[in-house]
Amino acid sequence: MHLTQKDQKLDIVLRNLGATDSTFEISDGNNDPEKIVITEPHADSLEEGLDPRPEGNLIYSINDRPPWYLCILLGFQHYILAFGGILAIPLILAEPLCIKENNAAKSQLISTIFFVSGLCTLLQTTFGTRLPILQGGTFTFITPTLAILALPKWRCPDMSATAQPNTTDSAALLVDGDEVWKARIREIQGAILVASMLQLVLGLSGLVGLVLRFIGPLAIAPTINLIGLSLFIQAGQKSGAHWGIAALTVCLILLFSQYLSKVNLPLIAYKDKKWKVFQYPLFKLFSALFGMCGAWLVCFLLTYFNALPSSPNEYGYMARTDINLDAVKSAAWFYVPYPGQWGLPTVSVSSVLGMMAGVLASTMESIGDYYACARLSGAPPPPTHAINRGIAVEGVGCILAALWGSGNGTTSYSQNIAALGITRVGSRLVLQTAGLLMIILGLFGKFSAVFITIPDPVIGGMFLIMFGMVAAVGISNLQYVDLNSSRNLLILGFSTFSGLVLPTWFHSNPGMINTGIKELDQLIMILFTTHMFIGGFFGFVLDNTIPGTEEERGIKSWRKAVHEGSQIHITDHSCYNLPFCTNFIQRFKLLHYLPFLPSLASQELGTHL
Repeated sequence: MHLTQKDQKLDIVLRNLGATDSTFEISDGNNDPEKIVITEPHADSLEEGLDPRPEGNLIYSINDRPPWYLCILLGFQHYILAFGGILAIPLILAEPLCIKENNAAKSQLISTIFFVSGLCTLLQTTFGTRLPILQGGTFTFITPTLAILALPKWRCPDMSATAQPNTTDSAALLVDGDEVWKARIREIQGAILVASMLQLVLGLSGLVGLVLRFIGPLAIAPTINLIGLSLFIQAGQKSGAHWGIAALTVCLILLFSQYLSKVNLPLIAYKDKKWKVFQYPLFKLFSALFGMCGAWLVCFLLTYFNALPSSPNEYGYMARTDINLDAVKSAAWFYVPYPGQWGLPTVSVSSVLGMMAGVLASTMESIGDYYACARLSGAPPPPTHAINRGIAVEGVGCILAALWGSGNGTTSYSQNIAALGITRVGSRLVLQTAGLLMIILGLFGKFSAVFITIPDPVIGGMFLIMFGMVAAVGISNLQYVDLNSSRNLLILGFSTFSGLVLPTWFHSNPGMINTGIKELDQLIMILFTTHMFIGGFFGFVLDNTIPGTEEERGIKSWRKAVHEGSQIHITDHSCYNLPFCTNFIQRFKLLHYLPFLPSLASQELGTHL
């Protein structure tokens, strides 16, 4: 009976991931066919995927255990969906870390960030919220990281100085070329390590709800919006290497993700000694990957037929695919990242305070992701202890990322949550499999080195789409706000515009800050050159000090949207309990008072922001 049901579920997965035929029959074992109606999946966006749907519409819900081969298939799909966002981070940081030409270092960073992302995914799905949610590198840490590395102390040295016979302190440092970038990444490691303690404290102490009580859409919108807007320089530099290839990449991603999103391709599967044809939304799920690979292939063909310039001084040379081939040849077959591989992290107050802006922004994003993930995986709205524990584990994940030296932290990935609505597989085991795949593939050095050969304009095209989406996600928070209110327009306009103006001015006038205290100068410089800190700070202060009703500020609508649909889900909160220790926790009543452990009250009530 159980084997029959498992085969039935697998057949539903294969036939209906993108099926247009919405009705079919299965047998319940008593020769009485039971008709099941499955609606056509429609999750073009995360919001669309959040439409209330009965738990029975899922093929596998959160506690179900699909067959191992299906776990690998769907786990690899989640890996591919997160691939572009995770890969983008080390490629952005390569130049400010002074490893633009150091392919070995870039390969090691790529291996490290994938390895750590897989490790954090396992921690979050097993001990955190226990929701099927993938953890990966976060763009919220990039802005403060770039602000730190823009300080005069950390600007990349002129490599020609090494050729001068006159030995200075900087030239002595350059004797070991790796020390140039390792000193910089150790500073980032220290900033993330200490700043992430804030996220850990917010989760373990239960202060998350208290903090979020004062943070509304008018503080979140400019914060996240400025993350995307502030990265336009990096996108422009990469795309400018060959605007034609960058435009091709954008067009291909738009073609696959939008114009062909409703097109399902017929694929063949062998089951029950028969070949079966099923419809699969291939373009929708792998649009970014197909767009990148398509442009990559065009660059390869243009390089093969020598249609691109062969001189580094000519425009379009960076579109060639043979520039960094030595990275693959020289990379080790296996590379095992380990804590402290770049040395002991260094800590400075200015860097830590600047990075805290990224930590708070990441925390705000993740809260909404937890609710979205719960609704798409057949789980009830997450209770207080699960929210607290999830944020705490994200803090632990960022600390691990700092110890391993990925140059970044980790956060929840919204695009993978949206995929739950498309596949209708909300099993926790699938995401745990995805985490294992990320760890295993992160150990293959040559596999990571292959991505270094991606031409700059292809990466630039990906950035144009990716950073634009990040900015748009910030703007989408305004759907809850009354935009006819002059109060709200003033707060939004001033906070966003200030977040662009002040960092630009401080970058252009670095010598204007001179308090006589070097550490204070660095602190002011980092904070006032971090776009998201400026926008979020002004948005938060003005929204909480200028009089306005909760309806006008969007607080009421936002909370309603977060908790909407809780009445249609199952009310059993056992899926959020920690594994292997439920009986132990219930035995000691003292543990019930810890805000990150389940108690009778927390299982009956969800988190109210």
